[in-house]
Amino acid sequence: MTGSTAAPFTADDYRARMERAARAAADAGLAALLVAPGPDLVWLTGYAPPATTERLTLLVLAPEQDPVLVVPALEAPDAAKAAGASAMTLRDWTDGKDPYAVTAALLDASGRFGVSDNAWAMHLLGLQRALPGTSYASLTEALPMLRAVKDAAELELMAAAGAAADATFEEIRNVPFAGRRESEIAADLARLLRAHGHEQVDFTIVASGPNGANPHHEVGDRVVEHGDMVVLDFGGLKDGYGSDTSRTVHVGEPTDEERRVHDLVREAQEAGFAAVRPGIACQEVDRAARAVIADAGYGEYFIHRTGHGIGVTTHEPPYMIEGEEQPLVPGMCFSVEPGIYLPGRFGVRIEDIVTVTGDGGRRLNDTTREMVTVD
Repeated sequence: MTGSTAAPFTADDYRARMERAARAAADAGLAALLVAPGPDLVWLTGYAPPATTERLTLLVLAPEQDPVLVVPALEAPDAAKAAGASAMTLRDWTDGKDPYAVTAALLDASGRFGVSDNAWAMHLLGLQRALPGTSYASLTEALPMLRAVKDAAELELMAAAGAAADATFEEIRNVPFAGRRESEIAADLARLLRAHGHEQVDFTIVASGPNGANPHHEVGDRVVEHGDMVVLDFGGLKDGYGSDTSRTVHVGEPTDEERRVHDLVREAQEAGFAAVRPGIACQEVDRAARAVIADAGYGEYFIHRTGHGIGVTTHEPPYMIEGEEQPLVPGMCFSVEPGIYLPGRFGVRIEDIVTVTGDGGRRLNDTTREMVTVD
């Protein structure tokens, strides 16, 4: 099975990310970025505070200023051990003191700030009370592409996560399906993802028969039957970077219609992938995949976007959807996952993670996209 061979990110890596984020903030007209615990903080600093803490922890990234991490005193020793600690200053505060006053001293009293989407309302309201002349925008609104373009080391981790998901599929296709509950097969998927190096499993969708017509079916106790189409969609984090792949298998031999629908989704997925190249708008990937399905008369049954970004979270900007005019840039990673969902009957989805290269795209999943039959 697969273990971790990834080289850890260094303080210089985190320093470069923080400098890039501060420049992006300035370009967006923001006085600073305020980064709360969560994926952004881990990506920028390597520090993940205790998930249960209610105490204010906030990274302040302002143009032309050194990064400052405001942190509770009792958690400062752990923050000081983070890989990016030497690239920032720690400013601790003790219980009984006002953490918002500590933070306010670092900020422009009339500035507009970008704030992590997952910042606690309690903390944002506390800052607003301390600095009533300030205004705020979510990072997804203000800097949606902050983490979107991966560097070479990140792409290596993304590729390894994709390979681990592929290895999981190659094993799951050989386990028994018929006569077992969806939940049992989902447990197999989770076990295999962990065996192949994932430290976190985010989802294991096993949608059999009519359940496959629900793209986000919650795994249940339905027993998989001979003749079922089964949508498998699974992924999580390996060495901090995401995997996400979908394949649709059939228990026994499919009907002609089932094979035809599967082939159509495969053609749509190929068209979406073939559209990937630097400079085109994200929506063009959606249009390319959707046109194949619509032209075949199934357009009303493709009911979701064609793709989403992926990185240190399994869903993030950019999104492959009509109206998204963000151009593709080398290093972006996202899913291409068209589907057809026939209510009460079955569904089909085929999904790869794709990264943009200098002249096109590269798949990070490479298991077969042809119809696979299982027992």
